[in-house]
Amino acid sequence: MSQLLYQLDDASVAFPPISCALSEPNGLLALGGDLSSARLLSAYSQGIFPWYSEEDPLMWWSPDPRAIIAIEQLRINRTLAKAIRKAPYTITLNQDFTQVIQLCADAPFRTDETWILDDMQAAYIDLHQQGHAHSIEIWHQDGEGNKALVGGLYGVAINGFFSGESMFYKQSNASKFALLALGQLLKSIDINFIDCQLLNPFLEDMGAKEISRTEFLLKQQKAITKQVPDDFWQARTLTLL
Repeated sequence: MSQLLYQLDDASVAFPPISCALSEPNGLLALGGDLSSARLLSAYSQGIFPWYSEEDPLMWWSPDPRAIIAIEQLRINRTLAKAIRKAPYTITLNQDFTQVIQLCADAPFRTDETWILDDMQAAYIDLHQQGHAHSIEIWHQDGEGNKALVGGLYGVAINGFFSGESMFYKQSNASKFALLALGQLLKSIDINFIDCQLLNPFLEDMGAKEISRTEFLLKQQKAITKQVPDDFWQARTLTLL
């Protein structure tokens, strides 16, 4: 049976039901629309996210299965535990969102073309300025006191639901430090999972797993009802415990 692909209405931020997502390509739900903050928040509140390349139209996805990390199952191997004890980095929250997203778009390890295009960057920077998108920064200071951003991640939060978008690293374990710091931060207010959207080898190594879209949406809708403290996302330094 053929499946319909929806074209979004520019005059509305509504999306078709998640059940309308295609099975091939997995999770493609709709085309078009824009990257306005209202549309992005509408999307994330329903477990939908944008993902497209420079030559593609704007595409919206809700894959089945969905990748998540249960925070209690974040993996810290012996090498990473040793690195944590040495505390080689300074970790901050929301101190340089713009540089984080720019470095995620142009990550040193990236071999394919980035999907974090200029308009995507601008849209998520707007979300950050409105208090809906957040970053973890990993800083390294050399012997001369010069500080550089060597790792980080960013994502979108709606109440207790956090959807990770991308991460980068320039030094060993830096992106792992960022993920662990995010997990510890969310755990402090009894949030128990991070949405990873799509599984990859790095996330799987850190403990991510795939669950059905139905199970994900149940967890997501429960998380989205959890209110967080007003100052929870304020810019500050974080410490891995």
